[in-house]
Amino acid sequence: MERWRWLKVVALIFLLSASEGRELRIKHEDYSHIYNHTLATILVEYASAVYMSDLTALFTWTCTRCNDMTMGFEMIELIVDVQNCLQAFVGVAHDLNAIIIAFRGTQENSIQNWIQDLFWKQLDLNYPDMPDAMVHHGFYSAYHNTTIRPGIISAVQRTRELYGDIRIMVTGHSMGGAMASFCAFDLTVNYGIHNVELMTFGQPRIGNAAFTSYFHKYVPHAIRVTNGHDMVVHLPPYYYYFPQKTYHHFAREVWLHNIGLGSLVYMVEEICDGSGEDPRCSRSVSGNSISDHLQYFGVELQAETWGTCRIIMDNNIVQDNSFIQFQTDLAGNIKLSKDPAVSSILKLSSEIGSRSSSF
Repeated sequence: MERWRWLKVVALIFLLSASEGRELRIKHEDYSHIYNHTLATILVEYASAVYMSDLTALFTWTCTRCNDMTMGFEMIELIVDVQNCLQAFVGVAHDLNAIIIAFRGTQENSIQNWIQDLFWKQLDLNYPDMPDAMVHHGFYSAYHNTTIRPGIISAVQRTRELYGDIRIMVTGHSMGGAMASFCAFDLTVNYGIHNVELMTFGQPRIGNAAFTSYFHKYVPHAIRVTNGHDMVVHLPPYYYYFPQKTYHHFAREVWLHNIGLGSLVYMVEEICDGSGEDPRCSRSVSGNSISDHLQYFGVELQAETWGTCRIIMDNNIVQDNSFIQFQTDLAGNIKLSKDPAVSSILKLSSEIGSRSSSF
């Protein structure tokens, strides 16, 4: 009798184990076609590098943040809108076979003041030819109504003439993420470029539900990475009782958060649903952390100094390199650029010389 009891217990354990195994397999989903962890850790380094104020080191890709997973990046254009304290660059990542566009986040005032301002911003601009779509005027204007947009578009067109129809990856952190989103949308809607991918970090909301619907249609390969209790991703506020009028995030969110198992802490990359406002993700926690906003994947995402739009540049970079063009306007806005074709020839010559010296 005792033997039969033990046999029943063993059989029950076996059945439970088998059942649990089947359940785990059923719940497992492959999100590799949506989100790539390695790509995220590469793009966050570009989003960090664009904060650098040393334009010489940034343009020549020798800055302290221009290494690790972004080594070998070929800078094509660096634009600094001094009037509005904005900065962005365009270049080619040969290892990714992609054009990279990166936008700098908030710089001019303290981040606390900038966050406070976002509480009071309202939707105030109808997007052209898109009924009911409204966007944040400040973020829209930062991209569309400054020297940033023409510089970006010109560089992308020149680069595509040489490299062809390679994919375009747009990134940025904080306000830079908002500008990156408008850039990806602009390239698709107004220039008919359909291989645009977007990945932002700590991005605020930029439009209402109608706009996010259009956004998803035109930029389907978009990821917003959020981190822990990052305060900025909760702003401007989402009012669930006014779903069509309130600000609304576009999909898809990937939420980084820590879970504890005893004394061990693990970072989880939660792939959220396609709503843009998944209540299981960053909306499930309070947005009360500035520190969570300033670091993603262990990478610093802020300027080295706050308070002013400080830049450094060695004029010898232009004098010593005839293929580099330096332009400035009456307002002091800066554009450093080079012909992608010349850069490609110099790169090839360097590689040939390196191979020759090895024999």
